[in-house]
Amino acid sequence: MKIETIREAAGRLAGHARRTPLLSSPFLDEIAGRRVLVKPECLQHTGSFKYRGARNTLAAMAPERRARGVIAFSSGNHAQGVALSAREFGVPAVIIMPSDAPALKIANTRALGAEVVLYDRASEDRDEIGARLAGARGLTLVRPFDEPLVIAGQGTVGLEIAEDAAALGLDAAAVLVPCGGGGLTSGIATALAAEAPGLRVHPVEPEGFDDVKRSLIAGEIQRNTRLSGSICDAIITPAPGDLTWPIIRRLCGAGIAVSEDEALMAMAAAFTRLKIVIEPGGAVALAAALYHGSEIEGEAVIAVASGGNVDAALFRMALERFG
Repeated sequence: MKIETIREAAGRLAGHARRTPLLSSPFLDEIAGRRVLVKPECLQHTGSFKYRGARNTLAAMAPERRARGVIAFSSGNHAQGVALSAREFGVPAVIIMPSDAPALKIANTRALGAEVVLYDRASEDRDEIGARLAGARGLTLVRPFDEPLVIAGQGTVGLEIAEDAAALGLDAAAVLVPCGGGGLTSGIATALAAEAPGLRVHPVEPEGFDDVKRSLIAGEIQRNTRLSGSICDAIITPAPGDLTWPIIRRLCGAGIAVSEDEALMAMAAAFTRLKIVIEPGGAVALAAALYHGSEIEGEAVIAVASGGNVDAALFRMALERFG
């Protein structure tokens, strides 16, 4: 991945993706024991950073190919990003979603005009379903993370972080990024390596699903033994991607794994102190910033809040327990 590819993505996204700010609170600084800045991609269109990569991919597609429609598989955030992008271009979208995905994400994807095909994670192969539908209908697959144009779109988050950190006079910080397959992590890492080399990315994952952290320790790809059973559904993937892993290995610092309770605590803290809503998977980076200070170096940390699509019942539980 070259920085020019990310800059091209920024040009395609101009006037479409929202530029999200860096937020701060002295209360969060006190908990963390250092300066904390939060990048709220929960405020992005469809409630997550995924819109960036989806929109960039469709915008770069040949018009005749795009017109036939697109297909994607996702537990929810990529689904909504692709669905909205397809609607904006007036093309069909088919989204393959696990039947146990949050009801809000399934409903939102349908409301954005996509056809939703549900599957059982335990007994069905989403790749097989996707290949069959794509072949029958002539649809183009928009991969959730292992796709150069998707990575480039997500990398625009890194360009914004570099610009805003420079405006704040911040030239050194740990940048914590919620990590599933690694599209956002590798995109941000690529952008920062070119634009702000003093800002180093650290991937953050839920305990029990920390394949990227373990991969960085081992020096080779490690896989998760389970693919469900976490409230951090947005960032649960089998393993880092073939395209994302080499970037992560080359550019990122050590990974951090946080507990589900820490993610819920971070959700409550973000709502109380910043007035933003973050879903559990999107809150893991802030959780690491607040509760894993011994694993972070330096006087400042930037945490990406990658998504905010949380069911009301789960959000209410976080506030009742930790608010």
